[in-house]
Amino acid sequence: MDFLFRSILSLKTVEECYNFFEDLCTVPELKAMSQRLVVAHMLSTKQVYSEIVAKTGASTATISRVNRSLNYGCEGYDMVFKRLEEKE
Repeated sequence: MDFLFRSILSLKTVEECYNFFEDLCTVPELKAMSQRLVVAHMLSTKQVYSEIVAKTGASTATISRVNRSLNYGCEGYDMVFKRLEEKE
């Protein structure tokens, strides 16, 4: 896992990320990760499940798992959202 994370941290541009992740992951894996991140962002902005389902197509089970991570996880989503907000 350390090698994976060090590899990701070595990427410098969005284009490099696209190239690396397209080599590393399948299209469904990338879509699933992207969907979970969007769901987490929507939950963090207090959007309701029905709205999230309608906008993302995520299942309520996925939304619940992401919500559990937001509430009881390692605060990784919050850290990323805060840093992205600071960049804007």
